[in-house]
Amino acid sequence: MADQSDSPISPLAFLNANFLNSPGARPLRILAEYLEPAERLRRARIHDTIVFFGSARSLSPEAAEQQLALVNDQIERTDTVSAELREARTHAETAVRLSRYYQDAVELARRLTEWSKTLTGNRDFIICSGGSGGMMEAANRGAALAGGKSLGLNIQLPHEQSVNSYVPRDLVFNFHYFFMRKFWFVYLAKALVILPGGFGTMDEFFEVLTLIQTKKPRKTMPVVLFGSKYWDEVINFDAFVRWGTVTAKELEAFYKTDSVDEAYAYLTEELGRLYSTPEGLDQIKLT
Repeated sequence: MADQSDSPISPLAFLNANFLNSPGARPLRILAEYLEPAERLRRARIHDTIVFFGSARSLSPEAAEQQLALVNDQIERTDTVSAELREARTHAETAVRLSRYYQDAVELARRLTEWSKTLTGNRDFIICSGGSGGMMEAANRGAALAGGKSLGLNIQLPHEQSVNSYVPRDLVFNFHYFFMRKFWFVYLAKALVILPGGFGTMDEFFEVLTLIQTKKPRKTMPVVLFGSKYWDEVINFDAFVRWGTVTAKELEAFYKTDSVDEAYAYLTEELGRLYSTPEGLDQIKLT
């Protein structure tokens, strides 16, 4: 019989990288994306967030204006403007239009952070975003300008999504599973701001509306749909009502505006009303 004394010993199951990355360990990976953020958030004493959703592709006003200036400079130095240059100018002009909402997100997040820092008791509403660029960067940037901390719930993608520089490194959370990331967005959220965005923003916005409609979170979450011109063009909300698939009352789940002042007033008033009373504290316990 062969001597087995020199045979390699299998590693402990929880240290076995091959197993942990296998289909059989998927439940463990999902559980880890619940337990690890929960422990880190507990240590950081973060319980309440204001979540900002929006496009990762939007540029800051400075970057958008610079991009447009470069394209216009190319056009001025070209005798014949090609279709590619015309398309590039249209794209750059659109980026400038969209950048207005980047700046609004910075300002709103800054003001909300400053307001939160004035609160007494056990209230501290932390700005939370997806942690990447665009509108997400703008939210974290606004919090940083106010001297506040913020969260970045990042998602690992085939082409890795980078984390913006305004999120403190100890408050960056990386996720593999979209549904676990969305869980943490909603679980901590006491209010949400939905800025112009693409498929990902639509997914997050409509999931939040569905949860509110079905009363799954046992808490009231004020939702601001920011950028009336964009949203009115992209989604015909009234058509839902005309077709009888959504009631007019259900459209009251969000407050639509184009004004930082209005968004700020609405959110601070609602959060003050909801969470400065014993009933509001009970909502947090039931989350």
